[in-house]
Amino acid sequence: MEKLLLTPREAADVLGIGRSKLYELLQAGQIRSVRIGKCRRIPATALRELVERLSCDADAPATATRIETRAITPPPSLSQIVRPSTSAEEQIA
Repeated sequence: MEKLLLTPREAADVLGIGRSKLYELLQAGQIRSVRIGKCRRIPATALRELVERLSCDADAPATATRIETRAITPPPSLSQIVRPSTSAEEQIA
């Protein structure tokens, strides 16, 4: 008989992701879970639903993505950063 509920580690293994990523998906509400006492369990059906949603999203037509571009200024040269030391006479004046 197939398991109905999986531990977070088992669910992550089934999806091929890390446990931390699984917890991120749980926190974002992307995957349903249940608590039994202090234990969190993920229904096997919740994993199938996630994969179906991801498949549907991949099949949907792509929407335009706004890409922000900005000029990158080069870092200042060393001569612009380091100031030559002044003579003792200029410091006194």
